[in-house]
Amino acid sequence: MAASGDSAVAASPRKVLLVPLDPVHDVALKVLNRMLKARGHETVLLPPDLPMEEIVAKAAEEKPDVLMVSRTLSYGVAELLSRFVDQVEVAGLREKTRLVIGGKAIHPSLAAELGFDAGFGAESEYEEAISFVEGRTYVPKAARDDKVKADITSGYRYGYRNAGIGRLLDGIVDEILEWSASRTSPGVRRAELRKRMMSEGEASALLPEYLALCDEKIVRAYEKGEYPNKVRVLSAEEESRLDAFISQSKKVERSAVLRHTQKKPLVFVQYGTGCPIMDIQHIKTSEGWGADGVFHFDPSWGARTEGFLSGCLSHEEDGSVITVENLRKIKSSLHPATIWTVRAHRGLNTPETVVMAGEIGADLTKINIVYGSLNGGTDPERLTVDGVAGIRYAASYGMPFDIVTNEELGGVPADKAFAGMLIVARLALRLGAKPILKPLFCYSPDVMVRGLMDDNYVDYNAAKVMALRDIVDAPIWPGEPIGFMTHSEDRVQSAMATALHASLGISLGVDAITVASTDEAYSRGPISVAARVDTLQAVKEAFRFFGHSRIEPTAKAREWADGLIKGIETVLVEVAKRGSFVGALYDGLLGGPEDGAYPGRAGRGTVTTF
Repeated sequence: MAASGDSAVAASPRKVLLVPLDPVHDVALKVLNRMLKARGHETVLLPPDLPMEEIVAKAAEEKPDVLMVSRTLSYGVAELLSRFVDQVEVAGLREKTRLVIGGKAIHPSLAAELGFDAGFGAESEYEEAISFVEGRTYVPKAARDDKVKADITSGYRYGYRNAGIGRLLDGIVDEILEWSASRTSPGVRRAELRKRMMSEGEASALLPEYLALCDEKIVRAYEKGEYPNKVRVLSAEEESRLDAFISQSKKVERSAVLRHTQKKPLVFVQYGTGCPIMDIQHIKTSEGWGADGVFHFDPSWGARTEGFLSGCLSHEEDGSVITVENLRKIKSSLHPATIWTVRAHRGLNTPETVVMAGEIGADLTKINIVYGSLNGGTDPERLTVDGVAGIRYAASYGMPFDIVTNEELGGVPADKAFAGMLIVARLALRLGAKPILKPLFCYSPDVMVRGLMDDNYVDYNAAKVMALRDIVDAPIWPGEPIGFMTHSEDRVQSAMATALHASLGISLGVDAITVASTDEAYSRGPISVAARVDTLQAVKEAFRFFGHSRIEPTAKAREWADGLIKGIETVLVEVAKRGSFVGALYDGLLGGPEDGAYPGRAGRGTVTTF
C-alpha cells in the first residue's frame, strides 16, 4: 500500500480487529493500526501466525465492526481464506462484521470471489482502506483531477544580473530590429494570410494567393490530391474512430503528478509518431502516467518546404505533419491541465506555425534563429526575418517560447550556443514575448573532445544552469531530451540515464525537463507506449527518492560556469563588433565549420526589401 498522509479524526469511531494470517508479511496491518488509532478508531492488532480457531474466537469476543486480514497469496491460500470466511460466518459474525483482505496480489474481484467485502493490494492507498472502515466513498487523487495548468514563466522578471552582457545584447538586438524592419519573405506573407484564413474565415478566397507562395509539392496536394512521399489522408472511418477514442479517453481518470514533494520541474514528452491516431494514444498514455506537457515534433522535410498541407494526414516516418486539422485533433484530445507546445523554431514556416499554434490554442512554441540557421538547414537571412515575425506573433498570442541550443549536438561549444540563445531571448523581450532558456543536458561532441564529462555528467550540466542564472532571471528548461547521447538500446539503462538527469534537474531547481522514452533514440521505427511508461515511472521514482534533498556538484561546476560566462561575453563582443547579426551567422561567430555548423541554404535568396 502507498501512504496517503491523511490524519483527520473520524466522525464515527469504529472497532477494528487486524489479523496477520501470514507469519512475516504484516507491515501494512501495523501501519493501518497506527493510522486508524490516529483517526480515533479502536483497534486490536493480533500477533502473526495464530491458529484460525483462536482468531475466530477472538473476533467473537471483540465483536469488531471490521475484521482486516493480511495474507500473501501462494499455493493453497485461496482454500485457507475461504475456510476462514466460512468459520467467521459459522461464528455468527457476518451480520455485524465486514471482512477485508489485503496482500500483494489481492484485487477487489478476487476478494469478492473468496467471500470478503473488500480487498486491497499493492497499488491501493492506505486512505482507500481507511475510507472503507469509515463507510465513506474513497475518491482517488487521480479522480479528483485537481491538477491545474502551470505557467513556466510565472515569477520571472527577466532582469539582467550581468549588466555587461545585457548591454551587449541590447546593441545586437537594436541592429536586428533595424535591419529586419524593411524586409519580408514568403514565410512572413503566408503567416499574414494564414491569420486571415483562420480568424476571418477567408480560407477559400485567400487560398490562391497562399498557394502562390508555396512549393510545388504543396500546390500539387491542394490542386491534384498528390501528397508527398509517405504522406496520406486519413479515411473517414479512421477519423470517426479517432473522434470516438478522444471522446472515450476524456472519461478516463488522470493519474497523480510525477512530482513527490517538489513543485518543479514540470515533465514534458515529445510526440511525433507520424500518425495523429498514434500521437493521441501516446499523449493520453503520457497524461495518464503524470506528464505535465507534450510537444509536437514535425518531420524535417517540413522545415525545408514552403507552406503547409491540409487535412488529417498520416506520415509513415518520424515526425507528425503540421496541418490545421491535425493540430485541432491534438488540441481536442488534451486534458485541460496539459501544457501543449507546437515547435516552430528552425524552418521556412516559422511565423506561420506560430500563427496556427496561437489560433488553435497552443500554450507554448519554440523559436531559435541561431540553431535553425546553423544546424537546421535554413538560410540565416531568411530565418532572421521569419524569426522576428514569429516572435512578434508569439507576443501577440501571449504564447511564451523556448529557445533550444540544439546546435550543441552538432558540435557547437556551449558558450557560442548560449550566446545565440541569449540574443534571441533579448530580442523576444524587446518584442514583448516571454522566452524560456533551454540548454541541453547532453554528452555533446564538444564535451567529448574536451573531456568535460570524463568524470561525471553532473558538473558541466550544472555549470550551464549556474551560468545562465548568473546572467539573467529567466526560466530554464533543459531539453531535448535530458541525457541526450547518454542513452543506449538497453531500456533499463536508458530509463536510468533519464532518471539520473531528472534528479540533477530536481537538484538544480530547473523549471521543466523533457524526457525521452526508453526506445526513442534507438527505436529504428515507431516509439512504443510501454517505453514511454518506462521512463515516466523511472522519473517518478527519482522525484520520490530525492524529495527536497539534492545532488551536490563539485567545485568544478563553479569554475566551468565562470568560464562559460566569460566565453559568452567574448562571443557577444565579436558579434557586436561585426555590426551584423546575420553577417555573424554567415561568418561562423556563433558556430562555424570547425564546430560542425554551416549556414543553411533553404530559403536563400527569398528575402525582399520594401
